[in-house]
Amino acid sequence: MIKKILIGLGVIIIAFAVFAFVITRPGSLVTPEGGGVIALEAGEFEAFPLPEYAQAFVGDDYKSYFVEVEPGIKIHVMEVGEGMPVYMQHGNPTSGFLYRKVAEELPKDQFRLIMPTMVGLGFSSKVPEDQHTLENHMRWMTAALAQLQISEAIYVGQDWGGPVGMGAMARTPGLMRGAVVMNTGFTAPTEKRDLSSAHAMVKTPVVGEMALEVFGSIFDRLPGAQGDPESMPEDVRALYGRPVEESGNAKAPVALMRMVPDGPDHPSATQMREIEAYVATLDVPVEIVWGVNDPILGSALPTMQANLPNAPTTETEAGHFLQEEVPGEIARAVLRVASQLEAGELETEEEL
Repeated sequence: MIKKILIGLGVIIIAFAVFAFVITRPGSLVTPEGGGVIALEAGEFEAFPLPEYAQAFVGDDYKSYFVEVEPGIKIHVMEVGEGMPVYMQHGNPTSGFLYRKVAEELPKDQFRLIMPTMVGLGFSSKVPEDQHTLENHMRWMTAALAQLQISEAIYVGQDWGGPVGMGAMARTPGLMRGAVVMNTGFTAPTEKRDLSSAHAMVKTPVVGEMALEVFGSIFDRLPGAQGDPESMPEDVRALYGRPVEESGNAKAPVALMRMVPDGPDHPSATQMREIEAYVATLDVPVEIVWGVNDPILGSALPTMQANLPNAPTTETEAGHFLQEEVPGEIARAVLRVASQLEAGELETEEEL
């Protein structure tokens, strides 16, 4: 009897070990392929015709293309409009499509709205889990903006789009003329602390994969992050989830959660200190738009206001993904920042 029990336990242990090995595989490089060419002032880029389910969310006037920042590493970019560049950076686990509603609220004869998707998400390249570092994402996005030859831009960022986008601005001096900042963070950790209970759970190997990949999808949980859960209907969740889950490498969401620093010794902390120092030097028009019903970052508004003490704040009832709930508030903040820039240019001309 004891022998049978031991054999049974052995089988269970082996089965669990195999299961753990399978679900924690890091994934491999998946490089998307486009078709045709998109001609921009900066040169020609590989076009990417959107699948029907994605094209249904944007107009035919949108350009969709890849910027290859390293061999095999392609960033999918959507853009629409002409005029002052507005660089709009999303975070985890969405894509550049997160800004489609904001784009519709802005005059396309005044702004060139540029919406890149982070590596690992959307239609961009997928990479092994260990390549998801803040340093890599900052470098990749900096390279994409450099290839687009943008000399000035209003930056808009939320979630990981905060550090990644602001990090790219820090490494491209003079590029950022103004900014609109949403639920994100620029402060480097000085003590051990998890951003949320979900982040604490996900950072544990196997447990994180089971929570986000085996017993459910992170994309199915997006409504719970919203002030209005109805702002994340099934088709929108599929817009973000399908390109990741169908790619053959769906490691980005859990990897990006693990990329959130939980203390000063975390691998992301070095870049966060760089970003925090850069934000402290800003002397450009900045506005904050915040979702107070964000279960992860809603209470972090005072920290952001301390980072940007001169920035006007618009508090909303939105949750984490404000772009789905209050696109008009975000667009109006962009317009106000642009107006300040225009007024500043007029004053300079008058002084001359």
